[in-house]
Amino acid sequence: MNRQQEFVLRTIEERDVRFVRLWFTDVVGSLKSVALAPAEVEGAFEEGLGFDGSSIEGLARVSESDMLLQPDPSTFQILPWRGETEPTSRMFCDILTPDGEPSPADPRNVLKRTLAKAAEMGFTCYTHPEIEFYLLESDQLGPDGAPIPIDKGGYFDHVPGGVAQDFRRTVVNMLESVGISVEFSHHEGGPGQNEIDLRYADALQTADNIMTFRTVVKEVAIQQGAYATFMPKPFTAFPGSGMHTHFSLFEGDSNAFHEPGAEFQLSKTARHFIAGLLRHANEFTAVTNQFVNSYKRLWGGGEAPSYLSWGHNNRSALVRVPLYKPGKGQSARVEYRGIDSATNPYLSYSVLLGAGLKGIEEEYELPAAAEDDISSLTSAERRVLGHSPLPASLYDAIGTMEDSELMAEILGEQVFEYFLRNKRQEWSEYRLEVTPYELHRNLGIL
Repeated sequence: MNRQQEFVLRTIEERDVRFVRLWFTDVVGSLKSVALAPAEVEGAFEEGLGFDGSSIEGLARVSESDMLLQPDPSTFQILPWRGETEPTSRMFCDILTPDGEPSPADPRNVLKRTLAKAAEMGFTCYTHPEIEFYLLESDQLGPDGAPIPIDKGGYFDHVPGGVAQDFRRTVVNMLESVGISVEFSHHEGGPGQNEIDLRYADALQTADNIMTFRTVVKEVAIQQGAYATFMPKPFTAFPGSGMHTHFSLFEGDSNAFHEPGAEFQLSKTARHFIAGLLRHANEFTAVTNQFVNSYKRLWGGGEAPSYLSWGHNNRSALVRVPLYKPGKGQSARVEYRGIDSATNPYLSYSVLLGAGLKGIEEEYELPAAAEDDISSLTSAERRVLGHSPLPASLYDAIGTMEDSELMAEILGEQVFEYFLRNKRQEWSEYRLEVTPYELHRNLGIL
């Protein structure tokens, strides 16, 4: 037994922890949990915990359903929202096959594989997400058929006595108590919309942090009599919720994206990485934007990027290079702005990093940076400048992903096939649905 496992067992005893929750995700990113008695934790470290993988979305076929949960002791935390009366903790798990091998269907393992490839190329990947979500009065719709936001605030608004301020403060304190550092938080552009930005961490830790973040936000909302949603576009008239993510690659202690004196201080490695994101963006959009509703955000305005483009400090671009700060080369990074806050972070970070690494491997050439507001250009102007559109719907995104050898390689055959099957089913169900829009527009005149 290693030191981390010993620390977990000692803490469970000293804190009188009553329940240990083992967390993992299915292929579309839904958090799964099983509560373990403290006396069983040592055995779970040694042998794993068996469960029926065929009952979890995309993990295993019925004929090979036995799977094992292997707790990762480095992720052990006491859950603060459970209180001190019956202390409860959690650990993230890796999913193993019965013979102890990493399961190819485990999203966490998909990201680990991609990070291992980065390490083989000499890189460590760090990420920094800006997570947006809406705080609503409840999960019920109002008289007009729309959700009811908790306030009427706008971007950076300070609302005296506002519910959102107390909410964000409680969330931040709770995140800090489970070891998740927050950079800043504020009210976003839509009524009831908030943003909380997590500090840089390695990509695997960030993905774990995002899963914890969503749970914390949901729990605090319930405690305060509200409802939080990460739905990409819950309102027609207001901005969608994204998860702009900053990426940087380090070679040892040196930022591989920084080159003093180069244009925008960007190294060749950074330029190839961006080129990889742009060349393969259409192929991975079904992963980063995995719901029918995601495309209402991408094509609904409000600074959501809709075209393949990059720019220096250009917030209309799909990939943005933030403003360079003299003397801070270690902070050089690129920001991918297309991703939803409802995504499976393990798979999204895998495909984004994998596409960037492909660009570095193949030395893709980076097109010219976009200097204008891309959304304000005409279709002809965008065409001349090479700003082709992202997929317009989940159906289009699925079709592009199906033909991608790179996505199949990054995700692995099992995740690739199941993910596509799940998304085809979602599109099929949506295609049959008669929407309020159709009824409102057509019922009275046809």
